[in-house]
Amino acid sequence: MTMTVTEVAEIRAMSHREAMALAQVEAERLLDVMDRLDEPDWSRPTDCVGWDVKALLSHVLGAMEANARPREFIRQYRAATTATKRSGASMIDEMTALQVRDHAALSPAEMTARMRGIAPEAVRGRRRTPGLLRAVPFKPGAPIEGTWKVGYLIGTIMNRDYWMHRVDLTRATSKELVVTPQHDGRIVADVVAEWAQAHGQPFTLNLEGSAGGIFVHGKGGAELSLDAVEFCRTLSGRGAGAGLLSHHVPF
Repeated sequence: MTMTVTEVAEIRAMSHREAMALAQVEAERLLDVMDRLDEPDWSRPTDCVGWDVKALLSHVLGAMEANARPREFIRQYRAATTATKRSGASMIDEMTALQVRDHAALSPAEMTARMRGIAPEAVRGRRRTPGLLRAVPFKPGAPIEGTWKVGYLIGTIMNRDYWMHRVDLTRATSKELVVTPQHDGRIVADVVAEWAQAHGQPFTLNLEGSAGGIFVHGKGGAELSLDAVEFCRTLSGRGAGAGLLSHHVPF
């Protein structure tokens, strides 16, 4: 297979329209993996420390409910903020823990039905976020430094989160991971662009697989070669990385 060579500087920024098209496909693929789970799969451990498959999907379900219903997002946010003040943990960790607790009593069949029902609403809710709101800056809090915009959260980060959890699920359960250049390749390219901006060093990056390609940034520098999905797992902190691969990107 001939690999496409891309100058990182030419990777275009993700528009809201494009991000929501990716969100639609990612939701469908995530639901497809869930539908293929066998009963023993729900208790299998995942790469997310302390989470089995059910806990991971409980988080995803809670996030979708927050995407779909503003009141639910406000409830989760307020509860997580209050818990953070007591525990000293990050707000994100407290929110995901709440999402897991909220759905602990659901059976796999109940979770499957609920997620199938809420997923289209979640994508629709994200898509309808007004431009003025998407432009609002906020501080996500530890362990993330700096400021994000709401549009970056509901587009880029949420797509990466669902995508990476689909990877987690297929790794935990030995189910097929569907990867295509148009969908997964676009998510990976966006990660490459943000990673290059974060460390600012020249490199040539050969990412193998259907989601990969050859990416060039500046002249000279490190030459790296690895699988595209493993590259993203490493930058997310799920795998160990040295040199430029030690620079993480939020997922």
